[in-house]
Amino acid sequence: MEKKLWERTQPVIDAAMRVHSVLGPGLLESTYETCLAHELRKRGLPVRVQVPVPLVYDGIELEVAYRLDLLVDDEIIVEVKGVTQLRPVHEAQLLTYLRLSNRRVGLLLNFHSLRLRDGIKRMVNGWEHGARPLTIGASSADATSAARR
Repeated sequence: MEKKLWERTQPVIDAAMRVHSVLGPGLLESTYETCLAHELRKRGLPVRVQVPVPLVYDGIELEVAYRLDLLVDDEIIVEVKGVTQLRPVHEAQLLTYLRLSNRRVGLLLNFHSLRLRDGIKRMVNGWEHGARPLTIGASSADATSAARR
């Protein structure tokens, strides 16, 4: 099942690569989000934008506690970033969104990267013994470090 989830993210990554190759780095996150949603729809994938994620704490329900940038095919959360470098807080944000929305797989896409493949992280909620981020285009040292988390 995990492999199928992994494979389902590839069309999203391909669409993101197209957007990045046309626009390049340096624009606002909202620009990339809009263009990526358009590109995904052109490819026949259902996409929802700025999807509210409720949060219940101690009996209090916040109906719109958070918003997912994109939700593809009602299963893949896509968080669009335009930052110098992805940080652990961005990974934590995506993992929290995965848990709160009861979804398994998500993508962090940092369009500020010179090469988009260096700014992509696929993450799965509950991978083996806990959520473990895996990186595309990471060096072997990065992959080893991610495996230790």
